[in-house]
Amino acid sequence: MNEITNHKINLVPFDRIDGFDIRPGFYEINGATAIPGGVNFTIHSNQATSCELLLFQRTEDEPYAIIKFPEHYKIGYVYSMIVFGLDIEEFEYCYRVDGPYDPEKGLIFDKEKYLLDPYARAVTGQSVWGRVPTKDIIYKARVVRDDFDWGDFVQPLLPMEDLIIYELHVRGFSILDGKVTTRPGTYAALIEKLPYLKKLGVTAVELMPIFEFDEMHAHREYEGHDLIDYWGYNTVSFFAPNTGYSASVEYNREGDELKRLVKTLNENGIEVILDVVFNHTAEGNEDGSFFSFKGLDNNIYYMLTPEGKYYNYSGCGNTLNCNHPIVKQMIIDCLRYWVTYYRVDGFRFDLASILGRNEDGTPMNKPPLLQSLAFDPILGRVKLIAEAWDAGGLYQVGSFPSWHRFVEWNGKYRDDLRSFLKGDDGFAAAAAARITGSEDLYDPEVRGENASVNFITCHDGFTLYDLYSYNSKHNEANGWNNTDGESNNRSWNCGVEGETDDPEILKLRHRLMKNAFAVLMVSRGIPMFLAGDEFCNTQFGNNNPYCQDSIVSWLDWSLLEKNEAMFKFFCYMTEFRKKHLVIRKDTETCSMNFPSMSRHGLYPWNADYQWNSHVVGVMFAGKTEDGTKDDVVFLAINAYWEVQTIYLPQLPEDAHWVVMVDTYEESGFANERIVEDNKIEMQPRSVMVMVVS
Repeated sequence: MNEITNHKINLVPFDRIDGFDIRPGFYEINGATAIPGGVNFTIHSNQATSCELLLFQRTEDEPYAIIKFPEHYKIGYVYSMIVFGLDIEEFEYCYRVDGPYDPEKGLIFDKEKYLLDPYARAVTGQSVWGRVPTKDIIYKARVVRDDFDWGDFVQPLLPMEDLIIYELHVRGFSILDGKVTTRPGTYAALIEKLPYLKKLGVTAVELMPIFEFDEMHAHREYEGHDLIDYWGYNTVSFFAPNTGYSASVEYNREGDELKRLVKTLNENGIEVILDVVFNHTAEGNEDGSFFSFKGLDNNIYYMLTPEGKYYNYSGCGNTLNCNHPIVKQMIIDCLRYWVTYYRVDGFRFDLASILGRNEDGTPMNKPPLLQSLAFDPILGRVKLIAEAWDAGGLYQVGSFPSWHRFVEWNGKYRDDLRSFLKGDDGFAAAAAARITGSEDLYDPEVRGENASVNFITCHDGFTLYDLYSYNSKHNEANGWNNTDGESNNRSWNCGVEGETDDPEILKLRHRLMKNAFAVLMVSRGIPMFLAGDEFCNTQFGNNNPYCQDSIVSWLDWSLLEKNEAMFKFFCYMTEFRKKHLVIRKDTETCSMNFPSMSRHGLYPWNADYQWNSHVVGVMFAGKTEDGTKDDVVFLAINAYWEVQTIYLPQLPEDAHWVVMVDTYEESGFANERIVEDNKIEMQPRSVMVMVVS
């Protein structure tokens, strides 16, 4: 980039086409880039026979200029051209590409189709959220000035074990927050919520997709309600931010507001992780859209059957051919771009198992893409988080190719803890294993000490409140006759399906929520929870609200005041986790010579769990961060519906156990009461957390 932005260079036109002075461009710089005196356009297609650049006046759908790349401007399969005299504020652009048409071979070139630049830094016409197009949408690109001033900015670079991840949807997080002064549902509104995030104690936010997507591309009506692509998992452009989340229109500076968000959060010790979707695109299958990759190299960018049809390991119509060298390079370029120009701290890869499939769909032992990401120098210090499964049945929790770099959403933590905490038989041993880092899945010698992202709730499924309010999903409003979404939720409604005024049931639900969050915060591994869980946000039993741009998906901030006690408990538990390093990692051995982690039952040092065991104890022991004091934490869980007597490990005469958390108490706090005789009665369905004093 320095080479082409240096004002000392002297570029002169070589040719003139239809009134435009042009010359061959910079072939190694993809996309459209402003240079002194003009714009450099570079695009590639392995099988194209010709390529045209189309220029549009802003907001117009008919081009004012069509400039065909001269054949001698093509090197290899790359077309590159500098067009002089262009003002980036006055035009938008796309391409038309011609080539062979042979669908059985996956070749579907169409010289009449307008094609979006795969390396577009901004997509036009997307800045107004939810606007129904009056005619067929044409995706065009805009040249962006990448001159955001980062100043002396330094990223937090938090250790993995110090992360407390908060998953949120940019629009849904603040759209109903009446205290936000800027436009709700935007990056700017999220910046305003910084004091709230700091009070809650999270150290990382994981943003659901913010790459440009068209929320209206699958728009439909059902029972009088508009259903759209609310979640945003159908990417239109991998290099462009979703401008519908911007508080103001940022012509030619698209992304500045998002950069301010990253900068502000980072300056306050909160990292930003992006949920990225490289497993498919918004172009869909044979009946889907045709706006970019299909018209460039369909049989390169997508996995195709021998008949030229689309493999559908994503469940969304098509599957990106991630381990083809061209696609692999685009993904690497994309992630590098977001790290260097947006300074993001990490990525969560949606349906990441697809990234390890070969071109024929078979799983690979050493997928080239994943290996390249693991060793890429620019990505060297960012967090790489895999959702280690896909919609094609490949489930790799505990076995995802990692090279000590990728960590995983631990779906088994979610499943085993959900079952155990609601009282199911047969899950005590599994629960204890999950709480102590899931070493049965992630051998520390092979995967390191922090390979597990522990979670009980996420965007995909019930909220924490709904987990204990509904036995079954209630997705009727999605318009698919309640057939979509996971049916095996391992949930329990506590006696009444859905909302109730019964105080005992409400009390039990809140206790179970506190149980779940206390366990999550006192587990070895990286904790993650869903935004709104801290004040009992509900989706009314909908466990798949991907299409719900409504109160079903939006956070209801009126619940924060109503459930202030729950919020305070969440704040206390995040702070408790931060205070006790022994929960997060092994330290020096404590003076009592307790092991760093140990499992217990009704009696200390007895982890011989039976099928009907419903009590689990886990102890973390070591030294404080400065190494001067012992730090011992004991987590006790009684998932049974009757009182249980728990015996704790024997301590020296001058030490005693102090109860810090007791979820049976209405507040969840235990006022630091001392345990007598190393035993304690645990009330039904409750969690206690104790420390040595």
